[in-house]
Amino acid sequence: MGSRFTVAITADAAQPDGSSVHGDLRLRDLEEHGIAWRVLDRYVNPIPPADLADVDAVYSLGHLPFDEELVSQLPRLKLVARFGAGVDTIDLDACTRAGVVVTNTPEAIRTPLALATVTMLLGVAHRLVAKDSITRRSAWRERSEFRGAPMRGRTVGIVGFGGVGSEVARMLQALGFAVIGNNRSGRSPQADALGVELVERDELLARSDFVVLCAALTSETARMIGARELGLMKSSAALINMGRGGLVDTDALRQALKSRTIDAAGLDVFDPEPLDPDDELLSLPNVTLSPHALCWTADFTEDVTRDANASIIAVAEGRRPERALNPAVFETAAWQRKAEKAASVLTS
Repeated sequence: MGSRFTVAITADAAQPDGSSVHGDLRLRDLEEHGIAWRVLDRYVNPIPPADLADVDAVYSLGHLPFDEELVSQLPRLKLVARFGAGVDTIDLDACTRAGVVVTNTPEAIRTPLALATVTMLLGVAHRLVAKDSITRRSAWRERSEFRGAPMRGRTVGIVGFGGVGSEVARMLQALGFAVIGNNRSGRSPQADALGVELVERDELLARSDFVVLCAALTSETARMIGARELGLMKSSAALINMGRGGLVDTDALRQALKSRTIDAAGLDVFDPEPLDPDDELLSLPNVTLSPHALCWTADFTEDVTRDANASIIAVAEGRRPERALNPAVFETAAWQRKAEKAASVLTS
């Protein structure tokens, strides 16, 4: 690759030719800016430092970890660009110390993920998967066994009232649902704008007919929904998790579904991923599952790719990317040394 600004694309969701499970990554946009790219030769978790020794940026398509041990050994690395929003496997403080800026694409995923969340909620409420099954089995006489949940006047509680959570609230309000929310900070301009009442988490769990998890996974939110929390929910309620699998104690959830402590669940995320083929969740009739891909649409790929590529191009040209998650990095000597070299490397 010579001295050109070079991007490594993680092999967890891409092929050597640049094709991806997400669709077209528009790598030609990078090429038009003089940026070289390559897909890592192998999928290894964690990534060996030697695999990234000659790259300026990493295009992280999945959830591989970037911790102190890795980034401290990569003096050339300037950027980790996430395809998506979640950065729970990236140590932002370590990246800052190493002079590595981390970006994500929160605006691009907001509407696709909100639509997917509403889709999951309505699918669970209407027993869509069960009705699909009885239709395929020509078991129409079973229709009466799969009536949907009551919908009129129902309350949806949204845990995590940021960009996605507030967009879910807006959509559900338009459908006639009452919405309450919970936010770690206890405040949300979005909630104020929508007239959504913010309450403590326990109160939200007790009042809601549908509990929707939109929170980011952090040390504070890990396993935030366990046996105690599931026990606070109505026996007629459903849990919808579109955030991260680690938000929920999966053992407790399995038991709650089997014992009908709660009525149902809709899960697009798991811990770990992929879901074990022998996991009992796969055999439970009151859970709807999706392989962490429900929001994957053409619009999703187009918008996320646009924003991720913009971050890569900005760093390659010596500019600060708009969607930096660790802006303190720009004040470090490590970043400033790397940024000064970026533009000259690109044109050399």
